Amino acid sequence: MSAVPSTSTPHSNFVSIFNAALETYNRKTKKDLTSHPLLPTLQSCDSPEAILTVLREHIPAFGQSQNGDDRLTKWVAPTVNVLYLFSATISTGVGLAFPPANVIFAGIGVLLLAAKDASASQDKLIELFNRIEHFFGRLEIYTGITPTTTMTGIIIDIMVEVLTVLAIATKEVKRGRLKRYMKRLIGNTDIEDSLQRLDKLTQEEARMASVELLKMTRNVDGKVMGVDDRVKGVEGKVQEVHDDVQDVRGDVQDVRSDVKDVGSNVKGVDDRVQGISSDVKDISSDVREVNRNQLRDSLLRWLSPPDPSINHNIACKAHHDGTAQWFLQGSIFNQWKSTDPFLWIHGKRACCPWPSPCDDP
Repeated sequence: MSAVPSTSTPHSNFVSIFNAALETYNRKTKKDLTSHPLLPTLQSCDSPEAILTVLREHIPAFGQSQNGDDRLTKWVAPTVNVLYLFSATISTGVGLAFPPANVIFAGIGVLLLAAKDASASQDKLIELFNRIEHFFGRLEIYTGITPTTTMTGIIIDIMVEVLTVLAIATKEVKRGRLKRYMKRLIGNTDIEDSLQRLDKLTQEEARMASVELLKMTRNVDGKVMGVDDRVKGVEGKVQEVHDDVQDVRGDVQDVRSDVKDVGSNVKGVDDRVQGISSDVKDISSDVREVNRNQLRDSLLRWLSPPDPSINHNIACKAHHDGTAQWFLQGSIFNQWKSTDPFLWIHGKRACCPWPSPCDDP
């Protein structure tokens, strides 16, 4: 899946791109969002509040936290609000059977339901939703207007990557691994790769916004020149038109300033990526230390001396009273002991069978 769409992506390709994302989600979570019982209910919602109400009814465990906060409003509402505004704009002309935003709402419901019994994961999900909301928040300026084909492609790709993030997060919650991942925003390379692709998409969105703004600037300048030509012979209107031109140019400067702010935000994203890379190195060092300790413990166990009590207990169980008494109490043996006895035994050290380890001294 390409993180940056082609600048000529036709609407007919949006369907195949999004359907491929749904197939990936199905494969990772074993859930088909297109037939999920939440989807028909979500399609009938006429406001973000109605969508949150559906999610509360579907996952009552997320209604209130211990301190009384409304978790769904705190975590999910910002993302729901922006996605709802996009729903009508993006769906027009795209050709999907249902608004892509509703599929993402259903994916959020599946993720929250999977985490309702995992309290540790619940406390970490807010970090993930904050990052998702950050990507959609940048696109809020496009709601209510008809985006270009290129911008629509970027927005669809962002929705696809968010759906991928939800799929991987749902899989990790079910395996009880989300807490470990969110501890350093690392631990699962797939989900971090998706978040990095989202970063690239928002950077591409910023660049495309700059291009669109420059086109608008050229159009405005062209219109100003046309106005100047038309009013040359009307002296009474020249000053008024000139003032209007200055106002337009001031607006253009404001727009260019906003573009610079977008560039600053992109740099902030790059800084966060560098911080994440540093965390990866720390985790790798910790893993190597754990592996060294495990190897050391294994070698110590292998080199430790055997337990002598095991052979002793086996010998005691095999001992029979009276064994070899005919020899030990015989006259020949007693005579040998009364002199200066010497006995040569061929074998390993400490292998002498006399006296028996179970005999009384």
